[in-house]
Amino acid sequence: MGLNAQRYHLGQWGPSVSRIGLGLMGMSGMYGTANRSESLATIHAAIDAGINLLDTGDFYGMGHNEFLLREALQNRRREDLIISVKFGALRAPSGEFLGYDSRPAAIKNFLAYSLQRLGVDYIDIYRPARLDPSVPIEDTVGAIADMVKAGYVRYIGLSEVGAHTLRRAQTVHPIADLQIEYSLMSRGIESEILPTCRELGIGITAYGVLSRGLLSGTWSPQASHSGDIRSRMPRFQEGNLEKNLILVETLRQMANEKGLTVAQLSIAWVLSRGHDIIPLIGARRRDQLADALAALTVELNPDEGARIEAAIPMGTVAGTRYAPAQMAQLDSERTSS
Repeated sequence: MGLNAQRYHLGQWGPSVSRIGLGLMGMSGMYGTANRSESLATIHAAIDAGINLLDTGDFYGMGHNEFLLREALQNRRREDLIISVKFGALRAPSGEFLGYDSRPAAIKNFLAYSLQRLGVDYIDIYRPARLDPSVPIEDTVGAIADMVKAGYVRYIGLSEVGAHTLRRAQTVHPIADLQIEYSLMSRGIESEILPTCRELGIGITAYGVLSRGLLSGTWSPQASHSGDIRSRMPRFQEGNLEKNLILVETLRQMANEKGLTVAQLSIAWVLSRGHDIIPLIGARRRDQLADALAALTVELNPDEGARIEAAIPMGTVAGTRYAPAQMAQLDSERTSS
């Protein structure tokens, strides 16, 4: 795929990364049971294909994801990889999410545990999973900046914050990238957040590029999704799901015209939005990874891009990205003042 020869700076301030990254969340139970051996094989296949950006979170499986990544990276050159870690989400033994903690002391604690679980001396990109409303973003970024000076972190990232917060954070320390949902079904960043990132030289690592499977072209309402967080997400609820899958079928017609899968067309569209946007592919299996890698060879002309966007006009997707309580926690969904 030539990924080893294709590296892009993650914004003005970030490291050099592959054109796509691998998101590991789905390998730790969030989307139902994952196969451990297949997960490890998928991580290995991604690295062998030239993917160097690996994204995890300390709360994915309450540490399971970091241990899995540690195992996968045995006998791999640490310096060839960019490990991105999200922190701050608090969870109960039941798995329930309890809120977020981005106090400076908590950050150092979370970081210490992640370093141990991953078995590394430093983390490349460290970021709070969400804005902690009780802690000024300047304090959070300042605490991570102290860890940069100490050598435990290389770059600072943010996740799901709005334009105003980005500007405040950037006054404390350069921000490498903003991790945020972006797909044909989630284009909210285009109005204010994306232009602000480009103004400030902040890259975008886009998760949910397949809208958590809706844009995979293979989602089946009849399949069992026990233990899957999507069962609680509005876009997958009865009434909304059927409407959204109709939109997918329109995309399928266009994909068929180009000899592509729906997933490949959807990923190719995100790739076409600019080299400063790095899609995170949430592949749990090697076949899903191969499908995603094939999108790197797809070129969309302006007319094709416009047709794709017209197939899923902004505002036509049924249901919000998250349930109301979670949407209320997203700084990225608030209008900047």
